[in-house]
Amino acid sequence: MDKFKAPEVHCTCGHCHDEKEEKHHHHHHDDCCCEHEHHHDGLHADIHCGCGHCHDDEDEHEEKEESKGLELGLLIGSAVLTLVAFILHLTIDINPIALGIMCGIATLACGYETFIEGIKSLFKLKLDETTLLAIAVVAAFCLGEFTEAAFVTLLFQLGEFLEDFAVKKSQKSIESLAEIRPDTAILVTPEGEKEVPAEKVPVGSTILVKPYERIPLDGVICEGSSAIDTSTITGESIPLDGVVGTDVMSSMQNGESVIKITTTKTADNSAASRILKMVQDSQQNKGDSEKFITRFARVYTPIVVVIAILVAVIPTIFGGTFSVWLYRALVCLVASCPCAIVISVPLAFFAGIGGASKRGIMIKGGKYIESVAKADCFVFDKTGTLTNGKIKVTKVTSYGEISENDILKFSATAEEYSAHPIAQAIKQKAKLENVETLKADDYQEKAGNGVTAIIDGKNYTVGHIGLLSEEDKKKVTDDTSVFLLIDGKLVGGITVNDTIRTETPKVLKSLKELGAKDLVMLTGDNKKKAESVAKLTGITKLFSNLLPNEKVKHMEELKKSHKATVFVGDGINDAPVIALADCGVAMGLGSDAAIEASDAVLSDGTLKSLPTMVKTSRRIMNTIRAVITFALVVKALVIVLAIFGIAPMWLGVLSDTGLSMICILYAMRLLKPKD
Repeated sequence: MDKFKAPEVHCTCGHCHDEKEEKHHHHHHDDCCCEHEHHHDGLHADIHCGCGHCHDDEDEHEEKEESKGLELGLLIGSAVLTLVAFILHLTIDINPIALGIMCGIATLACGYETFIEGIKSLFKLKLDETTLLAIAVVAAFCLGEFTEAAFVTLLFQLGEFLEDFAVKKSQKSIESLAEIRPDTAILVTPEGEKEVPAEKVPVGSTILVKPYERIPLDGVICEGSSAIDTSTITGESIPLDGVVGTDVMSSMQNGESVIKITTTKTADNSAASRILKMVQDSQQNKGDSEKFITRFARVYTPIVVVIAILVAVIPTIFGGTFSVWLYRALVCLVASCPCAIVISVPLAFFAGIGGASKRGIMIKGGKYIESVAKADCFVFDKTGTLTNGKIKVTKVTSYGEISENDILKFSATAEEYSAHPIAQAIKQKAKLENVETLKADDYQEKAGNGVTAIIDGKNYTVGHIGLLSEEDKKKVTDDTSVFLLIDGKLVGGITVNDTIRTETPKVLKSLKELGAKDLVMLTGDNKKKAESVAKLTGITKLFSNLLPNEKVKHMEELKKSHKATVFVGDGINDAPVIALADCGVAMGLGSDAAIEASDAVLSDGTLKSLPTMVKTSRRIMNTIRAVITFALVVKALVIVLAIFGIAPMWLGVLSDTGLSMICILYAMRLLKPKD
């Protein structure tokens, strides 16, 4: 990742450097004139020495980019040539040989690699979709259906190209996660402060973090106090009161005060680096689940080939005329030509994805449609997904004679100059309730200890539970966020919470009606708040106080016990779980990291379209099954008639071309979203 690259250093040895070597290794060059040790750090894999191997990966990357450009060019050229051939075929009586040459060039231009793979698979007796495509195209050319052969190849290659593009874009975007961790740190030394690369800071060092900057390394606050934004790690909107002794992690954002931190982990082992590694591992663990057409081809292709061979050979052995049975075998093979299936299945996925996009649902590939269609477990992050991600005052409690309205008034007055999110929520509540604030003097704010102000000669303090005496702590409830004290006496408390999205309960109820076995919440928030949200929304299982790596572990367990899992989240801390789920869904207004790691995006930023995505996915899969079932029944009927000598060759052709048109039209229905 470019963000972590060190300056280039050249040594002219002629042997190093290979980026694919393991992290943190070293080696000696026995036959090298420079007689130096090479150290290769995983995050500094681009330190060059002039040996000639350093740029291998860059050259390889450039070659891949050129190859992709060539592939796209051939695809576009083939599409144009196929379209021209098709128009000429419909409008004028074009010479069949000329039509065959045009379609042949278009077919080979975009599909030659696939045909080679199909032939190799055939020789290896590994029959997959490439073999199926090769048989379909050859059969179409033998029947004189040149444009059909070209269209089959074009559609297949278009699907492969778009899927590869989506995967590459997703993998490339993983690198953007690195931006959540600063690449430098301010190291505090006896000689003073100096900015150094974060990876050069050893464990036990003291670093300084300025206001509103991200924390570069995991550690413990050793000096100062501040409100710490933990949302990149926990996903929670309420900041952490960071005081001396508070554990903090890299990528968390410091608040309004300068703090010093004693580091407890190196850059490679920091929270941000672990999140990045988890996303990469989760992408790999998800694996390349087999495409529907691959599984179908593995069964269908050998069956039809064996049937044709048996029809030609067995009757001949028992005295039949070879030419007669060979003709019938050819009719069987023509009738069984999989053009209708090879065209309509990817077309159904394309049309379905297009139809879903009109509803604001962006699905990145056919295999994710399969996962959503059979999903029986839906997993949600809490903050920003089930809730709005914005804290509001939900309760004002009086512990004495002062009214709740006055508690809000005095608290808003004391918090008037504070930029803390809880202070903002209190002031917003007072404004909404038309509560007028008073004039305050001697305002003071100390991060981690709240605010104090003099109002009408009395000392008012608003802060967390740490300000209370042991006796007062017994009076208050666990869900109270801040407390109001007058001259040191507890008089009231204010509870702030994230508010539940208005659509959440209805969406979860719809998912349950659609057959969801479990509705699970994974959150970094505390258990009491998580239980409150679960009760109000219809969540059936919850796991709280989780860090990103713990969310991943729970997701792995859920995958083992369900047909398919769908995870919905919106934050950077959700990216590893989104990548691991059978289908990871990002909220459209969430973080770029979550969106890029996801397999589908709800572009309106709400959960409203989630049930629609499930219904759409099931409709697509039902359409595909209907197309395949109808095609197989028709083809089976014609094959039986052909064996008995009833079906002539033209009927075999009709069962292929005519059936293809029917299946295509049926699949195209998916372009129109269904209410």
